[in-house]
Amino acid sequence: MKTETIEYKDGDVTLRGYLAFDEKKSGKRPGVLVMPEAFGLGEHAKKRAERLAELGYVAFAGDPYGNGIELASLPEAMKHAMPLFGDPAKLRARARASLDYLASTPHTDASRLASIGFCMGGTFSLELARDSAPLKGIVSFHGGLQTQRPAEAGKVKAKILVCTGADDTLIPVEQVNAFEAEMIKAGADWQVITYGGAKHSFTNPNSDSLAMPGIGYNKAVDARSWKAMTDFFEEIFMA
Repeated sequence: MKTETIEYKDGDVTLRGYLAFDEKKSGKRPGVLVMPEAFGLGEHAKKRAERLAELGYVAFAGDPYGNGIELASLPEAMKHAMPLFGDPAKLRARARASLDYLASTPHTDASRLASIGFCMGGTFSLELARDSAPLKGIVSFHGGLQTQRPAEAGKVKAKILVCTGADDTLIPVEQVNAFEAEMIKAGADWQVITYGGAKHSFTNPNSDSLAMPGIGYNKAVDARSWKAMTDFFEEIFMA
């Protein structure tokens, strides 16, 4: 497997992403953008990119903040994340810069793109869908579902899979219901899988170290949601 740290730009902001693909595989193949949690581009997103490369995709883990910074504490992460959440145009542009780089690589079939994201990265991916990005699909894992710019009717090109936890206090059922209503109104192709017993960050083994209510790893749900994603990709990329 070929992995490489990539420097790219969003306007005057220098970003550092992580590219992974099977260099022994010939021809163009679908590309998958991986947007990380609020802590920045770390091992969790990079390992997911590598797993996607093992499945035959070109995977690119994007940098949400610039300079590839990774943050150590939740308050510090929120300090960096809130300016993006407060400015949908800025958040969407940051995600687009990462998607554009992925689409530009010589191994990527730019007509077959998807985006996945974890926590804040799920929000990034959903905002790409709301912004009519040229995606076949997006997958949100325990991602924030709220938005300041709801999807417009007929504008969502991507099929959407949301994987959320029933015990995720950061993404309460009211937020899930509002998202579903938004997608229905927009006429989107969407699905939500709610996993019983799953808290926020259920895909990240390190989440237990935060020792916070409503946050924690769930090995079974991690595996189930990843399988749901791979099945979803078979559907959207084979169509």
